[in-house]
Amino acid sequence: MSYYYKLGDIPHKRHTQFRQPDGSLYKEEVVSSKGFSGIYSILYHKNPPTKVKQVQEPVPFGFTLAHQYPLKHTHLKTSVVEATGADYLDSRKTLMANHDVALSICNPTGKSMDYFYKNGESDEVLFIHDGSGELISQFGKLRFEQGDYIVIPRTTIYKLQFDEAPVRMLIIESTGPIETVKRYRNELGQLLEHSPYCERDIRPPSELNIEDSTGEYLVKIKKGGYLHQYVYEFSPLDVVGWDGYLYPYALSIHDFEPITGRIHQPPPVHQTFQAHNFVICSFVPRLFDYHPLSIPAPYNHSNIDSDEVLYYVEGNFMSRKGIDRASFTLHPGGLPHGPHPGTVEASIGATKTNELAVMVDTFRPLILTEEALPYVDEKYPMSWNG
Repeated sequence: MSYYYKLGDIPHKRHTQFRQPDGSLYKEEVVSSKGFSGIYSILYHKNPPTKVKQVQEPVPFGFTLAHQYPLKHTHLKTSVVEATGADYLDSRKTLMANHDVALSICNPTGKSMDYFYKNGESDEVLFIHDGSGELISQFGKLRFEQGDYIVIPRTTIYKLQFDEAPVRMLIIESTGPIETVKRYRNELGQLLEHSPYCERDIRPPSELNIEDSTGEYLVKIKKGGYLHQYVYEFSPLDVVGWDGYLYPYALSIHDFEPITGRIHQPPPVHQTFQAHNFVICSFVPRLFDYHPLSIPAPYNHSNIDSDEVLYYVEGNFMSRKGIDRASFTLHPGGLPHGPHPGTVEASIGATKTNELAVMVDTFRPLILTEEALPYVDEKYPMSWNG
């Protein structure tokens, strides 16, 4: 949950007359969540957001689940993937999913998009592993850098402009809203003193990018396994002002402050976001446990009700061997997992780690996609044998 923010010109009262220089009314649009009971923002357009010039044929856009994949610990060797396509959408490669969440890699070689995109059914989190640039939406410009999480509410119309190519991203799509962690908020929604990040770390759009010109503006809308292609004669960036709680924002993984203790802390201390039936966690550089007999490496763990995915960003994970930067591991519910042989003893006496990773824990089983199968490390399930 973000905080109240406003940008540009808005009237003194909502739902009242707000006129353009030529005397015509600005077109008010309420963008709301959970019907009218969730967070929302109010935008003021120069043109009606409902006025469409053309609706083109939809294009299939989805993935195929590998339902026959067996129950086993899985390492996806995606570190070898340098580029997944030229375009932002064409380069999305979904690797695993369930009814609540889908995880994709996206390594485009193109620097800009000549269309706009809207996810009509899911909130998105873009983790910027490599690269930098700007997200440009009707809410304004949002600068991003390496290590940023970009949280994008569904129905946001946006395009990405990268400073350089190629870029490496992890994309998390959620059928429910992406929120800050409830236990770190007070009853009014403010992040508490013991939260690992606060509102100062959340970066909203910095300035509007108002486009007045007319022409043909393509918006590709993802919904129901298709990209629905809408053409407008005016830019969706015709918003002169807005205010509210619903908007895209960035949070750097480098601004997440780790919670440590005398003995090994469980994964919830790394939680960064919550969503319906899954959480997102950040493993960041931190001091290890300081009990005189502490064991820094994690203990063996049986997931009885969740699947655990780790996306490896930087550094050397002390509990894993043979895992490279930009690889995934999936430890499914129903099987115990733990540190690789030799890593427990090797961790004793260590005082800190520089590891960096993104973890997604789901409460419904994840299923690999057909696109993920070429990256499966067949030796990984036996890697605990020494």
